[in-house]
Amino acid sequence: MDSNFLPSISSRASRRADRNHLQSKDGKEGLASGKSYQDSPMKIIWKRGFIRLVLVGGIIWGLLILTALLFHAWSCQSSIAFFSALCNKSSVIYGAIQSLGLVTPPHRCSIPVADDPNKIVIPQKRSTEKFVQSLSYFMEDFTETNGTRSPPLFGGHITWQQRDESFKVKPTMKVHCGFIRNGGAEMAQKDVKFVEKCRFVVASGIFDGYDTPHQPSNISTRSQKLFCFLMVVDEVSLEFIKKNVTVREDNDGGEWVGIWRLILLKHPPYDEPRRNGKVPKILTHRLFPQAQYSIWIDGKMELIVDPLLLLERYLWREKNTFAIAQHKHHRNVYEEADANKRRKRYARPLIDLHMKIYRYEGMEPWNPKKSTPSDIPEGAVIIREHTALSNLFSCLWFNEVHLFTPRDQLSFGYVVYRLGGLFKFFMFPNCEYNSIFTLHNHTREHSSKVEWVKSLDEFKKDKTGGLKESRGGLGLWTPYPGDLDSVVLPSVKRTSKAG
Repeated sequence: MDSNFLPSISSRASRRADRNHLQSKDGKEGLASGKSYQDSPMKIIWKRGFIRLVLVGGIIWGLLILTALLFHAWSCQSSIAFFSALCNKSSVIYGAIQSLGLVTPPHRCSIPVADDPNKIVIPQKRSTEKFVQSLSYFMEDFTETNGTRSPPLFGGHITWQQRDESFKVKPTMKVHCGFIRNGGAEMAQKDVKFVEKCRFVVASGIFDGYDTPHQPSNISTRSQKLFCFLMVVDEVSLEFIKKNVTVREDNDGGEWVGIWRLILLKHPPYDEPRRNGKVPKILTHRLFPQAQYSIWIDGKMELIVDPLLLLERYLWREKNTFAIAQHKHHRNVYEEADANKRRKRYARPLIDLHMKIYRYEGMEPWNPKKSTPSDIPEGAVIIREHTALSNLFSCLWFNEVHLFTPRDQLSFGYVVYRLGGLFKFFMFPNCEYNSIFTLHNHTREHSSKVEWVKSLDEFKKDKTGGLKESRGGLGLWTPYPGDLDSVVLPSVKRTSKAG
């Protein structure tokens, strides 16, 4: 056993000596040829190490950037004042991380209003009229078909040519703006007399008995004296309100629910309650012509901010004449139209036709290069100074609602586009919008047959005539002077749930 072991040791020693001899020989040959093979492994290691160093450094740098972005995103949503103060929401970085979905816009955020409504200085002079000095309205509606005069429409029988001319801004203008004689929506004389004294107005509306008035809170004594709080109702809603809440009557026959003076509109001008609700909402300056300033708030909302503070924040501070909130989800009119179809807000084929007309007339999907933050507003709160240009915008906006679908969000950005940048307005953050009011549920859900229509064939097959409106949306049934069949609507990327 020992003899077997000894040769094994001697053979390993012999092989080790041979290897040393070969290495020595190779080293001499390498030196003789001017090459150092002993440095080659070091160079390889150095090159590999440098590459690894660059890669590791890049990874670390990327992690630092990502950490900074995440910290920025967190600070913008932090409830700690110190960290939230570090957030610059107007920065390019914030816009980038918001587009990546790293920031969820807050549902509510504080409104930077003044501290005391009693210290607010009301402007003595009205805003300068730059583009429109005189604005008047058509009051008569003469339309004959086959020798037969058609009944007057509240918004008038607007021709395609009249519509196109109305967007051409001139110093003196005459446009359709609702309230055609004998077209409906008449006020009682006692209410006409009352609103003549209203210079500052908070307006709301309830139609078809969907709500009862909600009393505003946090209203200063100064604002209670300065503002008229006017709740516009139809006859169905007035009856519903009287059955469910206390209505008091003053010496002049005026009817009140708390701070709200009820303003009855007799003879609703449209078949659809949603379309009727657009009359006081958009045409506030026509209902209350003596008003210099108005704040519109939807009937299902409870105002929780002093209205004088709202005028100072959204109009006077930066010399705006029109303020409205940005939509929470959508900026693109075609995306909003798609959402309206999914939510069954109006007949799907008619929404498509509405959008084809806008697309044919050059309405592009919203993109960051546009001059406005969004093409889609949250229309439940509108704050206005009643200047000639602001009033013109409201008229043209209403005309689109009168001619096409009653979904006013779809028409807002289009009218801005057609006015070619002349109409300036303040579109404030949606989180501020949600801090202006407390939202209450409707007393019942709104639904009408036309909202469930999926194809034009359903209108053709309808024998009762109950699907097609008789006094609104007639532009959707009037031959259009263009080839709408060739129009392809832009593709829509759905970024919100249908609800």
